[in-house]
Amino acid sequence: MNKKLAAALSGGAVLVLALSGCSDDEGNKVDDWAKTFCDQAKPQIQKRADAHQIIISTAADSKPAEIQAADSKAFQDIADADRALAKAVEGAGAPPVENGEKVQQDAIKELNATAVAYEGLKKQVDALDPTNQQKFADGLQGVADGLTKIEKMDQNALSKLEEGELGQAMAKQPGCQKPTASTPPKASGSASPNPGSTASGSSDKASKKPAKPTSSAKTEE
Repeated sequence: MNKKLAAALSGGAVLVLALSGCSDDEGNKVDDWAKTFCDQAKPQIQKRADAHQIIISTAADSKPAEIQAADSKAFQDIADADRALAKAVEGAGAPPVENGEKVQQDAIKELNATAVAYEGLKKQVDALDPTNQQKFADGLQGVADGLTKIEKMDQNALSKLEEGELGQAMAKQPGCQKPTASTPPKASGSASPNPGSTASGSSDKASKKPAKPTSSAKTEE
């Protein structure tokens, strides 16, 4: 049943930061800003990766109550991490780039909005009845649909920070590199994609399904 959530995660950006590229031309101010932010962001990026892994690793054969508990915790962890990332952006100050103050404020606003959305998903999961397997499966489909939408918000939250010389400076910082989830996947045949990967190229069973299932909730129990 939790394959729907794993599919939504596999189809979206599982990390706030998925940076690439490098340049030696950034000024000291840009590099200093990137280091300040990324040093604060590192534990939050790790926390998000671990939360996504929890959702994916419970996708195969877990009981409804186990799925409910895992997903509830994961959504809250992601919400907490997004709020902490917003504070990291605020604490680093306006980045020394064109329209830096607007870039900073937009990132803070979008990260906080995403945190609220994940907490909404947590409440939605908590309200499901794990004793009724059919209703739980149907309710989980709604959660998966909501997760797909929120993942798009997540992709956009720091998109401006990742552009141009600022993004290149952040890409060089260890704190902004893609982490490896510290929660190992269950050996249940539901292999998870690497942190930061998309559905393409993933061997995850869930990633072979559309991110928004239509009427499959009743058959994937």
